[in-house]
Amino acid sequence: MAQAMTDLETLRHSTAHLMAQAVCELFPGTKLAIGPPIEDGFYYDVDPPQPITGDDLPRIEERMREIAQRDLPIERIELPRIDALKLVRELGQDYKVEIIEEIPEEETISFYRQGDFIDLCRGPHVERTGQIKHFKLLSIAGAYWRGDARNKMLTRLYGTAWFTEEELQDYLRRMEEAKRRDHRKLGRELGIFLISPEVGSGLPLWLPKGAILRDTLETFLKKEQLKRGYLPVVTPHIGKLDLYKTSGHWYKYQESMFHPIQVENEEYMLKPMNCPHHIQIYKSETRSYRDLPLRLAEFGTVYRYEQSGELGGLTRVRGFTVDDSHIFVAPDQLEDEFKNVVELVLYVFERLGLEEYHARVGLRDPKSDKYVGSDEAWEQAQSAILQAAEHMGIQYTVAEGEAAFYGPKLDFLAKDCLGRMWQLGTVQVDYTLPERFDLEYIGPDGQPHRPVMIHRAPFGSLERLIGILIEHYGGAFPLWLAPVQVIVLPIADRHVPYAQQIRQRLEEEGFRVEVDARNEKTGFKVREAELQKIPYMLVVGDRDMQNGTVSVRKRSAGDQGAVSLDAFIARLREEMGGKVY
Repeated sequence: MAQAMTDLETLRHSTAHLMAQAVCELFPGTKLAIGPPIEDGFYYDVDPPQPITGDDLPRIEERMREIAQRDLPIERIELPRIDALKLVRELGQDYKVEIIEEIPEEETISFYRQGDFIDLCRGPHVERTGQIKHFKLLSIAGAYWRGDARNKMLTRLYGTAWFTEEELQDYLRRMEEAKRRDHRKLGRELGIFLISPEVGSGLPLWLPKGAILRDTLETFLKKEQLKRGYLPVVTPHIGKLDLYKTSGHWYKYQESMFHPIQVENEEYMLKPMNCPHHIQIYKSETRSYRDLPLRLAEFGTVYRYEQSGELGGLTRVRGFTVDDSHIFVAPDQLEDEFKNVVELVLYVFERLGLEEYHARVGLRDPKSDKYVGSDEAWEQAQSAILQAAEHMGIQYTVAEGEAAFYGPKLDFLAKDCLGRMWQLGTVQVDYTLPERFDLEYIGPDGQPHRPVMIHRAPFGSLERLIGILIEHYGGAFPLWLAPVQVIVLPIADRHVPYAQQIRQRLEEEGFRVEVDARNEKTGFKVREAELQKIPYMLVVGDRDMQNGTVSVRKRSAGDQGAVSLDAFIARLREEMGGKVY
């Protein structure tokens, strides 16, 4: 069942129709596809008789304002199926014909009319076009009809709409700041990653600083996992197709997988998920109730066939590394283990500086056929998640239809410095895959019993997380995360040996250090280090060599004075909470 629109969503939906009307007036013969409200705005996919470019947006926006000033009433019209099809065919709206033909016979078919413009739509909408006042068209992109690359490429026009001019301007300011923080731009400027057309879209290449950043995050989480009893495992990047047929992934996500690879009369897949591999490790020996919980953890790279139009820097890629763990528990251990996992997720968020978050419980849509497993298993899993969340005092919302195909989940959406919500950590309860793979453990009664699985990933994926962190911090990472934590800047060539001594000592203490020994002025080196967003700069000259000191500059805070190297090291350790990764 579709959820009711909020008032803001209704306004944005109506603005999408206003834009569609303006496009049809300016580009007669345009065919309309769909135009929903989305987070922070709306879009409409259109098929115009001539190309629409970014240069056309001001003209379309101006026509939208003209139509709004006409203050046209927006009227709902309901038609029998045969009359609805006749109308859209007469209007030449081929995409609407296809939509109507897929609407169940028993559903009401509704249109909305404003002046001479009429569009197929469930609604709801505002009452008059004059209520639509504060909007802005943002961009144009391509989008395949139905998201299928075999279909025609349509023109997607994006915009935003708000109730007040103040809200609109605040959003546009945040958009400008988001452009400055764009991880695709900063990622290249800071030497973190790049995308090479020769390698392929959606396949990032990690540069040295990016590799250090990845390793720092991995080391941090691996240490925390070892403290909590996780066991590291490593699995291959491919697996036999039959494995994913047994798990159900092949039947549910085939369109998101790369095509099978033929090897000696057997079919293999680029690994789309890690869970079937971890299940095989569990099954490799007889398990006792004394072995449980069994926590298997891996930074496992998986591959998904994402459409080219859906790719975006690091946040949507075709190959990515999941901080994956699969925990096998006895049913009476489920709630305690679920709580332990949630505590780890929240600790990770705190350490990453993402302390504002929202929890969402994804449940099964009982009307959908995309799920596997018995009703009884689903009821058990959903009750377990809701009960654990209640007992932990977690404030959450419920999203029907957002469960994984094998079980319900608790997702954590973190808020960044621009107020955007990003889904990161996830915890899923699964009674289904243990059944499909016939998993067992021997209970205290000497009889075989079925374990329950918990799937969890506090980061979600390294690629997505790093993209989000680049934008959240604007590339100015906290000290513990920064790829280069300290850069030593010798004033002249005679100071280079002293700078190298400082580097050696800091590296022995576990810090990441560079020396800029170029024959450049000190001011130039400082500006370069600031642009690279390095947390600390140590300027060293004659006086520092004589006194055994370093002159400290802090990123965005300037000169901090001269201190002994021991005092500086103590300062670094204090800032990092005594931890070195």
